[in-house]
Amino acid sequence: MSELPQEGAPSGKTAVQGQAQPMLPLCRKVCYAIGGSPYQMTGSALGFFLQIFLLDVAQLKPFHASLILFLGQAWDGVTDPAIGFLVSRSPRRKFGKLIPWIAFSTPFGVTFYCMLWFVPFDTIPVWQKCLWYLVMYCCFQACKSCYHVPYSSLTMFLGGSQRDRDSATAYRMGVEVFSTLVGSGIQGQIVGSYHASMTQICATLNGTLQNRTSEGLTDTLENTRRAYTIASVALSSLYVLSCLVLVFGVKEQPGPLGPLEKAKLPFFRSLKLILAHRSYTHLLCAFLLASLAFQVTQGIFAFYCTHAGGMAGRFQHLVLIMLVTASLSIPVWQCMLVRFGKKKTVLVGLSIVIPALIVITQVTHNFPVFVVMVIMAGCSLAVLYLLPWSMLPDAVDDFRLKNPNCLNLEAFFYSFYVFFNKFAGGLALGISTMSLHFAGYKAGDCTHNPSVILTLKILMAPVPIILLLASMVTFYFYPINEERRQQMKVEMEAFEQGRGENANSG
Repeated sequence: MSELPQEGAPSGKTAVQGQAQPMLPLCRKVCYAIGGSPYQMTGSALGFFLQIFLLDVAQLKPFHASLILFLGQAWDGVTDPAIGFLVSRSPRRKFGKLIPWIAFSTPFGVTFYCMLWFVPFDTIPVWQKCLWYLVMYCCFQACKSCYHVPYSSLTMFLGGSQRDRDSATAYRMGVEVFSTLVGSGIQGQIVGSYHASMTQICATLNGTLQNRTSEGLTDTLENTRRAYTIASVALSSLYVLSCLVLVFGVKEQPGPLGPLEKAKLPFFRSLKLILAHRSYTHLLCAFLLASLAFQVTQGIFAFYCTHAGGMAGRFQHLVLIMLVTASLSIPVWQCMLVRFGKKKTVLVGLSIVIPALIVITQVTHNFPVFVVMVIMAGCSLAVLYLLPWSMLPDAVDDFRLKNPNCLNLEAFFYSFYVFFNKFAGGLALGISTMSLHFAGYKAGDCTHNPSVILTLKILMAPVPIILLLASMVTFYFYPINEERRQQMKVEMEAFEQGRGENANSG
């Protein structure tokens, strides 16, 4: 938080410092935090349920499902940087530079989201059904980029100091973790009982060949499809409400190193400058590896609980427990961040989930043990939500101090960060789905061969643990420590002071 001017200071200098870093109001922090709900609510529902929806509900083959996920994320890889560049080049209008993007993308986003969870008639050819899901998935991802890239860039234009931004980020991550809880909770509670019913019917039929076409299973499948549609409408309503709170509750605040004007550098010149910045590329790589580890686990968790962990019909409760723990852990990690620094906190936090993953793959049909392990995983998940996004503004400040003439590139920084997060999600779903394809998974089967169970266990523990260890090593060598953060704070204040003196002399 900026220091108050001393008595006897020149009046011009006092005015500039006072205007440059006013305290960030609590109301603006809360409204800004609520604006992050749509991304996390829909992302949580997609992360936990899209894979099992495509395979067990839409009845697609694993190869087709993995193709949809891969191509969808490839499209997303194009849209995120492109949207970031378009946002940076867009002019500042009456309602700001970033807010209009958020407002106009929302109606299209909720429409495509609902369509994604709709199952076309079974009589249509398989290729048309695959095309439907691919188009809906790509269109929704594009709309989500138009919302989330400017929203995440808004962190730099809330006003206030470094400490205020860190506080706003903590509010945001607390709400986003809660939104993840809401998204997976609504989706899980609505559809979870139907998945359990399908499993019970399979057990009653004792895995016979006729069970895939039995009348009872067909009726339950139709009810499950209807439940997914209802869940999508419920989440879309919250999507719109959160957008309205953000649009009417937050006003963009230009800063001395971020005047919110049109970026003047060409696309590839901007891209080269950003990717050549060492602290940013370090953070990108570490974030990608950690996000990939968690999203591999997230994408396979419902499958593992249903088909290998003996938790069919209970996985939605485990998801809720994990996300409630993550929500409650955010303030604790924020205190540790302030006391011990960001690098130490992220290293400790990510390591907690490793023993939990090992135990989950070794124990089955034991709900209390699973509860303890998902509580540990929830503590670690909170670190992934809070720390990388809290560290990103420091990397952006470092770039702006070292390149004071390269202004208005904040949307570029955040667009690549968002892209790598979503790329990790798509890659995780694609890897797990393709692995199930090669293992011989068949949609609708009540029993699975040992290779499918082994594949689920490998995806649940060894793969994410290796990725987490690689991420922790990368975070360890991240160049911005607490000393550098304090140095940047002094340099920013000096820049603002010099700018104020130049304005007064002019």
